[in-house]
Amino acid sequence: MVKAVLFDWNNTLVQFTWDDELLAVGHRAALAAARSAQDPDEFTARYREVVLEHATPRDDYGALLRELGVEDVERFVDAEHEAWRPAYAVLGSARALLDSLRGRGVKTGLVANSWPDPARLLRADVEAFGLADLLDVIVFSEEAGVSKPEPEIFLRALEQLAVEPEDAVFVGDRLETDVRGAAQMGMTTVQALWFRADDTPGIEPDFLAFTPMDVLNLVGRLAV
Repeated sequence: MVKAVLFDWNNTLVQFTWDDELLAVGHRAALAAARSAQDPDEFTARYREVVLEHATPRDDYGALLRELGVEDVERFVDAEHEAWRPAYAVLGSARALLDSLRGRGVKTGLVANSWPDPARLLRADVEAFGLADLLDVIVFSEEAGVSKPEPEIFLRALEQLAVEPEDAVFVGDRLETDVRGAAQMGMTTVQALWFRADDTPGIEPDFLAFTPMDVLNLVGRLAV
């Protein structure tokens, strides 16, 4: 019996579209906000090498920015995040999907890696997109101290919901972080394909969802 459905954030409940122009725009705005005299084009070139090409979610983003010469990291990050806002679009049926699940007595939640954005900004995004009131639990990696695919981050959400892994479904677009991570916990896994189609070899989800309605139909079938 399904008692909870947990979701990833990027390219699951919201669509994220990479934009090289926004990267540059964000850096210009962020450097101005941080009152840095650095040349924005030179900064972006170094950022690509240090952050985009070599950094991983295990690295401290603030430390990387300080390495690049940013002194007021918080102002920089806030302005950078705001500049990237046009790259995000909430799933049109997100509220209906979450509302329908809760209407069936199923708890809902969000489990997402927050790097490089701080959890406080992502929580504000969840609120701004009108989804916060439809999620029973929200867990970001920065707050949990561990990132997907590590099982502990999924366990944090399940413990808050008082739901066992075998009674929970995880829906996400990435096979490595979402599907493999949740599967290690014994959760039923669903690969969300409505925004992107990850094809990482060697990892198979329990189910594929081409539309949000597929998630609802799956929950209905598993309840039988």
